[in-house]
Amino acid sequence: MKKAGLYGIKNSNRDFTKEDSWGKNQFNNAFPVALACYMHSKNIKPVYLKINQELNINKDYIEVLNLFGVDPLKKDVYYSFEDKFQLFDKFNKGSLPGIDLVIKEKNIDIKAIEIKLTTLPDNSTYKLEESKYGSEIVVRPDTIVYQAFSIAQSLHKNKEEVLAILDDSYKCVENWNEKDKVIPHLSNIRDSLEKLLKKYNKLQKPLLMQPIWKTQGKSAILAENCLDVFIWSDFSFTRLFFKEKGEYTNIDRPTRSMIWLFLMLYDFAKEGKIDHKRIIDTYTYDTKNDKAFSANGNNTNKLMQCDELTKPRIKKQEIKNIILGDGQLFLSPERRFDGVIQSNTSLFD
Repeated sequence: MKKAGLYGIKNSNRDFTKEDSWGKNQFNNAFPVALACYMHSKNIKPVYLKINQELNINKDYIEVLNLFGVDPLKKDVYYSFEDKFQLFDKFNKGSLPGIDLVIKEKNIDIKAIEIKLTTLPDNSTYKLEESKYGSEIVVRPDTIVYQAFSIAQSLHKNKEEVLAILDDSYKCVENWNEKDKVIPHLSNIRDSLEKLLKKYNKLQKPLLMQPIWKTQGKSAILAENCLDVFIWSDFSFTRLFFKEKGEYTNIDRPTRSMIWLFLMLYDFAKEGKIDHKRIIDTYTYDTKNDKAFSANGNNTNKLMQCDELTKPRIKKQEIKNIILGDGQLFLSPERRFDGVIQSNTSLFD
């Protein structure tokens, strides 16, 4: 009898021989890990999106071994999904939030990674030529929290310098709760954060893994070359929600995310701890905080555009090497009426 599983995931807090480990939410962060393990076995490096001194995206590559902090196929590697990364607890005030993946070795936390499995193309780019295809990415508030923790970990020896860079912009805002008091200073807030990004550019490190799965246009048919992995650093991730100076005329979700990051890093520089729950719950600016922000494919394409985005390196025939032991039979995708109609075209003959 075949034993269902995912490539490379031997030890985990999920049992992939059981059907209840293959739900939509579980699959969306487990499959990318197996994909990365498979790419490692083939010596294929994920695309690494970093920023340079001009704060533009540089496309590099990163070994999965360096991404995970350990050989992903070692016997004693443990993949803990939706767990808390204990190494960040020293920067945390209150309850430590969870992250998609914590990688452990011999019961010691090694790395924490957010995961966003995204579709290529999205609804805003499927009519364009393939080189213009992009993926929508939806970001939750806890991702901004872990971004702040990640940066704080890199700068913990430089708290006084961080405070000196952020302090003037913080004190210029008379009342952080009032939109009208904050909006005139948004460009200064951004400039202060970007000064940090430039000064400590060499300290950026991986934050978020974004695998893409590509289809033929808007259809449900996988492209021949359909899978690849992109990695955002904690610094480059700001390019998704920071705007140009002249665009700061209100506080929308991306701008609010920038404010959250600023206040969290100011908290860290001032107190050594980040009171993330207070910041997220207090500074809502009349918008629900169920998500941080989203970026559509037009925006992500400009930052991610490269050969690997146009022609992903993993072919659809290789999926059988990643999903093992008929694990695909455990999958139970959502049945949406529009999807059922689309796949039953004979209804309109």
